[in-house]
Amino acid sequence: MLEIVVKTENRERHVRVPAEELAGLVRRIGGEGDRFLVIQRIPDLPDVFAQVWHQSGGDYTLEYRDGAADRHFEAMTGGPEAVIAAITGWARQEAGWDGRLAWSLLDMGPAREVPPLDLDEDERVELEKCVRAVLVGGYVTRAELAELAEEYLVTEDRRPVSRDQAEALADRLWLERVAEQAAWQGETDPERLSRAFTALQETGITAREHFSCCRNCGQSEIGGEGKPDARGFVYFHTQCTDSAAAGHGLMLLYGGFDGSTETTAAIGHEVVAALEAVGLHAEWDRDPGRAITVTPLDWRRRLIG
Repeated sequence: MLEIVVKTENRERHVRVPAEELAGLVRRIGGEGDRFLVIQRIPDLPDVFAQVWHQSGGDYTLEYRDGAADRHFEAMTGGPEAVIAAITGWARQEAGWDGRLAWSLLDMGPAREVPPLDLDEDERVELEKCVRAVLVGGYVTRAELAELAEEYLVTEDRRPVSRDQAEALADRLWLERVAEQAAWQGETDPERLSRAFTALQETGITAREHFSCCRNCGQSEIGGEGKPDARGFVYFHTQCTDSAAAGHGLMLLYGGFDGSTETTAAIGHEVVAALEAVGLHAEWDRDPGRAITVTPLDWRRRLIG
């Protein structure tokens, strides 16, 4: 798998794709509404990306940016194979990946100047605390984080954080978190949890992480998430994520789609078994009317972006 996220013009999002899938996406683009790909590393880094544009019948335009505005380059080629080779090399961070194409520097104009935040100390501390809490949760993108930073302090008659200031704040705190996670060794508890959810999904149980805003919405929406033959479900909503990130364990909600107590209890047993199989401890008294709690839990979820 390549440690990248690929976004398409038609709003697809492909995470950690194999090289063959990336090649297929490059060969596919060209039609109306499906003419470009944007490729980001995992974790996403500010102003580090590659992108491909192709209109059927024309050349391929490939760009990459390596941080600053004076590190944004463009190349053109007549067919997809050179693009595939370059993009795959870029994704793998291979030495000399860019050596087969003729690159030119794109003039992106002067770097924008972002004024410092005009906030009192209490507001600044409150804003950064909120942004960091969402970062620890781990399901946010850089764009979503910037939107949060921009809107958090907004009132009816005041908008104290501009979009540029929000992006600068979000990127600074994002990079702090990326530096923290670089020191993590081995599989983390959230990665074990994802493995358990994947295993449950394969057995016919709809399993969703960070799903919906609350229990009421989750219960009403989970039925539309799985396959028609799904036997049951398990999920945790965003408030559960917040609790886990704060060190209070993770509550899992589960049930059977037939509505019976027997099926719900059976799903609960399967969820607990899947968690234990990946090394997580679950607290549950076997009562199908009570949630399952994963605790203790070291919530270190790696950012993707």
